[in-house]
Amino acid sequence: MTHSSASLGHERSSVLPENVQQGNIWRLTTAQALAGANSVVVYATGSIVGNMLAPTPMLATLPISIFVVGMATCTLPMGAIARRHGRRAAFLLGTSAGVLTGLLAMLAVMMEGFWLFCLATFFGGVYAAVVLSFRFAAADGVEPKRRARALSLVMAGGVAAGIVGPQLVTWTMNLWPPHMFAATFAAQAAVAAISAFILLGVRLPAPTSAEMAGGRPLSDIALQPRFIAAVIAGAVSYMLMNFLMTAAPLAMHICGHSQESANLGLQWHVIAMYAPSFFTGSLIVRFGAGRVATAGLILIGLSAAIGLGGIDVAHFWWSLILLGMGWNFGFLGASALVLECHRPEERTRVQSLNDFIVFGLMAIGSFSSGGLLSAYGWNTVLWVSFIPLVLSVVALGFAMRRKAAAA
Repeated sequence: MTHSSASLGHERSSVLPENVQQGNIWRLTTAQALAGANSVVVYATGSIVGNMLAPTPMLATLPISIFVVGMATCTLPMGAIARRHGRRAAFLLGTSAGVLTGLLAMLAVMMEGFWLFCLATFFGGVYAAVVLSFRFAAADGVEPKRRARALSLVMAGGVAAGIVGPQLVTWTMNLWPPHMFAATFAAQAAVAAISAFILLGVRLPAPTSAEMAGGRPLSDIALQPRFIAAVIAGAVSYMLMNFLMTAAPLAMHICGHSQESANLGLQWHVIAMYAPSFFTGSLIVRFGAGRVATAGLILIGLSAAIGLGGIDVAHFWWSLILLGMGWNFGFLGASALVLECHRPEERTRVQSLNDFIVFGLMAIGSFSSGGLLSAYGWNTVLWVSFIPLVLSVVALGFAMRRKAAAA
């Protein structure tokens, strides 16, 4: 039997029963919705709390940058745990980090400890990295033609996060005077604990000996033009989303807008990030992952252009909404491209490598946004975003031409 025949046979044998697939998708979608509140709370409060606690305004967005460092640092170790012990073990470790995030952040606010708050957001990044692996877990045990839809449906759970997260901040931020946001972080820890119980029921294929062995060398996979384009598109989509969303609440604050306006803008941004997921999978099946990812990058460019048009609340809100939609198409299109680049036994290694690169590059955007905003203003942050957009569109175009030529 040839290697490709063996891989095909393995794919067929690892397909789960329909009821198990549906149960997994429901649980992962619900956990995505609850866990999304973790990221929303950090993004909505991180730069504000950072500004209150930091020794210098230049460090105001550092907690959010540390959040991204947590995502990048723990992606490969969590992938190794999933490969050896199964994805559920990684999920439960991630939700434990989510509980720790809320408790440490609550203590940091009460003790006015900036570096303790940074440690809390690091664990928040660990949790967020594990949560983003839910999209790939949804495709495990699903036949290839349905994987893009499964991936997309799980990401749709973020719609609830877009409502729950900002409202959680609004309802709780003043419940524990004089410690603003302390009750918010306590509530976030409780939500992470609930997510852990839901994930206990996920039933995914156990790691095989072939998967533990790892398949082809990662260098062979990583040098594929399609994988390179997928990584660049995913990284640019996520980096710019983080780059602009990190700076937006603080920019709104600097421009004299209220915290409630910033919370509402983030709410619609997060809804826009995830609501298209109900049909993004179908668009990928119909038009191809590369075209959908390219459309997402164009929407992100349009978001920056609207932001350059003014500093009214409406400009911020529309910019954040289009940024969310662009992230959805760009990131899910890129994720679907990654699924085309590996064999079944290579999935956790390749997916972890992709996310490690994406979050590593995203950290660069996060670290630079605060300094750019502080030193040069909101418009400079927006202008700089066009540089990686052009690079990513060119990479996707090259990969799609190579694929068409090979067909």
